[in-house]
Order: sequence, then structure tokens, then C-alpha cells
Amino acid sequence: MKRPGPLLTLLAGLLLGLFMLVLNTTTGTEAASSAPRKEPPAATASPAPARSTASPRPSPSRSAVTDGSYAGRTDDGSSAVAVSVRGGRAIAYFCDGRSRESWLKGDVKDDGGLRLTGTDGAELNGTVQENTRIRGSVGIAGGHYAFTADRARKPSGLYRATATVRGARIDGGWIVLQNGRQVGVVTRGSEASAAPAIDPRTGAVTVGGRHLTPRPVTP
Repeated sequence: MKRPGPLLTLLAGLLLGLFMLVLNTTTGTEAASSAPRKEPPAATASPAPARSTASPRPSPSRSAVTDGSYAGRTDDGSSAVAVSVRGGRAIAYFCDGRSRESWLKGDVKDDGGLRLTGTDGAELNGTVQENTRIRGSVGIAGGHYAFTADRARKPSGLYRATATVRGARIDGGWIVLQNGRQVGVVTRGSEASAAPAIDPRTGAVTVGGRHLTPRPVTP
């Protein structure tokens, strides 16, 4: 018997190599198809910006209107105005030092606003500014008078005295300004005239032959 020739051996080697190639290709494909797929990472939401927990700054509080008295003159210099403030109430006096006068009263608002009213439609509108002055205007008998009244310190301020002399009622009002000057009106019955000056040493005044002591006016 003849041994297989070299050609046959070469052919057998080629067939074996082809078989191994096909086997490797099939095995690789199955392994690739059976491997689990990696899913792309899920997108993570960005965290919401944290809200500021800081409390808002409180608005500056308005300064309270303190008790006190104010006195001054009208812008035209013809008359004087005094205002006394206490406990959220105010009383004011306007006079020209001859015959025209008016007493007014009302409330003081938290912001210092004033709207005071008197007889015959008299009205005062103004504002307490930083507890040092009052700026406003007075309407009386058809006239309007702008004024500035500064904080008064004794003996300046608003004074009043009432009495009955020989059956006639006497009502006097005085405004003592910061420079010591006095402006006032005294009404005897229905007649008004310039008020005599208060004695700065004693605080007394003589009206119609009677000695009176005017007192500071408060609401």
C-alpha cells in the first residue's frame, strides 16, 4: 500500500484550517450576541437652586411723635402759631396779636400729620418734622397762612387764661416765642383786642383790673 502523498497531506491541513476558522467565527458571533448590552447612563437632573431662607430686611420704623410744644410765626410775619402735642392729640392757637384768633384741635397721625379744626371753618394742616418743628398752613376767615413752628422750650410755648370780671367772660391766649416776644389776643365778652404781656418774672398778667396767671396749654 502506498502512503498518502504530500498533496493529500496539504489538502487535509487546509480543510482542518478552514474548519477551525469557521468554528471560531461562529463562536465569536454567539458570544457577542449573548453578552448583555450596556445601557447608557441615565441623565441625572440638576439639583434645583436652593431658595434663600434669609428674611427680608425690615423697613425702618418711623419715629413716634413725642409730646411737646411748638411756636413760630407765619411766613408773611403777620401772625403767630403755637401747637401743643400730647398723647396723639394736638391743640393749636393762631392769632395776629390784634383781634383775629382761632383755637383748633384734632389728632396727630403716626407719620406726624396734623389736621386740626376750629370754629367758623378754621383749619390747620401740617406735619411734625423729626420732632423739631411743625411746617404747615392755617386757613381762617378766607385767608391762608403758611407757617413754621419750632420746638418750644419754657418759657416759650402756648398759654391761656380764663376768668369772669364784672359779669363778662374773659378768654386770653398767648404765644411766647423763642426770642421772648409775646403775641396774644384777649376777648372780653364779644370784643377782641391785643393781650397785655405776661410778666416773665411772675408769669402773671392783669386783664380788666384782675390779676390772672395764664397756664401752659395741653390737649
